[in-house]
Amino acid sequence: MTRKLAIGIDIGGTKVAGGLVDEDGGIAHRAWRETPHRSTSPAVVEDTIVECVEELMADADPADVVAVGIGAAGFVSEDGATVLFAPHLAWRNEPLRGRLAGRIPRPVTVDNDANAAAWAEHTFGAARGESHVVVITLGTGIGGALIIDGQVQRGRYGVAGEFGHMQVVPGGTRCECGNRGCWEQYASGNALVREARAMMGAGSPVVADLVDRVGGDVRALTGPVITAAARDGDLTARELIAEIGDWLGVGMANLAAAFDPALFVIGGGVSAADELLLGPAREAFRRQLPGRGYRPEARIVRARLGADAGLIGAAELARAGR
Repeated sequence: MTRKLAIGIDIGGTKVAGGLVDEDGGIAHRAWRETPHRSTSPAVVEDTIVECVEELMADADPADVVAVGIGAAGFVSEDGATVLFAPHLAWRNEPLRGRLAGRIPRPVTVDNDANAAAWAEHTFGAARGESHVVVITLGTGIGGALIIDGQVQRGRYGVAGEFGHMQVVPGGTRCECGNRGCWEQYASGNALVREARAMMGAGSPVVADLVDRVGGDVRALTGPVITAAARDGDLTARELIAEIGDWLGVGMANLAAAFDPALFVIGGGVSAADELLLGPAREAFRRQLPGRGYRPEARIVRARLGADAGLIGAAELARAGR
């Protein structure tokens, strides 16, 4: 019997991750590239995607690969043909599906990367069996997706779920999207690193452990370094992650007011902090929830599929022709 494998490609602000995915969500082979710098042309990102697909195709019987799914970190049009805007990449009204279809010998599906991750969690992971779910991915920025009645909600123009660009601080920190005070400026991996680097740059003695971990090189300080320090008991690292958690809870309370989900699933690289992040997030959510004490409260859990959710979901959406 022919296997129905699909290739999933997850394009983030820092990496392009690909996988050859089976019908149970298992990953048979992987490919990985750094995301070309945002100042490069869209064609360079396209070349990187094609390289990953070709590498994965070479690892399989070509007859087994039925489709290729792309999870793009940006606003994807309702018909899945165009990346309208990508805050962290060079895409502006980029006809990505058509360009890739001319270079990849399989049907190509393009969707927002958070939609792809949400579909993976709904099909194989933490949201399985739930009909009303909000998925939030905390990485370079904040991605989001909404599942209602078991279906991904893309909106009339395809750009639903861009929760990271809700304004939470009027006149606040400038965001790559062009506005100020967006949620992702306070509850993302970039926000975590920005705050820690600012403390290092100011010479604060409370970040001495972080300084030692990166040999004094502020540019080497990353989210995983801060998370590792927090797990090792560093109080400042824990405080920084807790602040991200507080902002996460505030945003989720706003989303609960709008959508009333049964479940929030938190994924992305920052979720590796686990309860150091989710504990403060749950507390802030309960403090800010409208009608608190008089309404059912959504559960808040960590995603199960980790960094693989985006590529697994992209592959599954492509296999199903969604």
